[in-house]
Amino acid sequence: MKVCFCGLGSIGKRHLRNLHTVAHEQNLPLEVHALRKTHTPLDDTVQALLSRQLFEERELDSDYDIAFITNPTSLHYDTVKAMAGRTEHLFIEKPLFDSAWYRLEDLKLNPQGVSYAAGPLRFSPVIQKLGEILSREPVYSVRVLCSSYLPDWRPGDYRKVYSARKELGGGVALDLIHEWDYLVALFGFPQTVFRVSGKYSPLEIDSEDLSVYIARYPDKAVELHLDYFGRVPRREIELFTESGTITGDLFANTVTFTDGRERIHYEEEENESYLREMRFFLSHVESGAAYSNLNRCLAVLNIALGKEQA
Repeated sequence: MKVCFCGLGSIGKRHLRNLHTVAHEQNLPLEVHALRKTHTPLDDTVQALLSRQLFEERELDSDYDIAFITNPTSLHYDTVKAMAGRTEHLFIEKPLFDSAWYRLEDLKLNPQGVSYAAGPLRFSPVIQKLGEILSREPVYSVRVLCSSYLPDWRPGDYRKVYSARKELGGGVALDLIHEWDYLVALFGFPQTVFRVSGKYSPLEIDSEDLSVYIARYPDKAVELHLDYFGRVPRREIELFTESGTITGDLFANTVTFTDGRERIHYEEEENESYLREMRFFLSHVESGAAYSNLNRCLAVLNIALGKEQA
């Protein structure tokens, strides 16, 4: 299997390692190229996973099985367009793009291939357990919070990371699109969404540090709060039901209940969700059947950016 990574920052390296792990499990041979924009040396463990490093688009081959789009969000659309004729399948890191107004049909993707936009929280055991519960228990209100302090979350000079820079696709609406992604996975698309978003804290960034949404469904309301300035990291979803409140804590990997049911705790590392996602993606590639979630992810992007109501 011949693969090209376009961008090899922290998330690209994670996917590279996980690709090798899953390929080894499935006895899939790999030849991995990496198209990079910097000549900064990679550490030895990462270099050992690559067959070639490329620094110009003209060095790319035209017969890749998979291209991983793992560069800054602002570059995704142009990179996908450049790779569309060079690869059978695509894995695009979240969020899909930095704008909701791009047209997928202009990309001329392989209609027989797999075009997948990432969303690892769909594969979280907490979210998967909540999905099971929802099949049995009606929910009439949902409250979601994702809050962390950007200088702690992005080590080093937080002012220089992509999260802090609007032109690179930073800001909580895009950076924390995981929440809308799993909400749509659990409940489908809302009827209407109201959003308040902007820069409110003293953080030295030019991207928005707060987005708050109220979404209306036929049978429920959803509140979603995303921020970069919460000093205590929290990533939680609360489901209000007739029997009580069910809370999924995505940092603690727990599901708790107020009605006396036993607390559930999943003992696993964060990377396990990413590995499940990689297995899911490769299973579709290996199946030979066409698959795409790009239209869905573009619609999620519309909601996150407040461009239109679903």
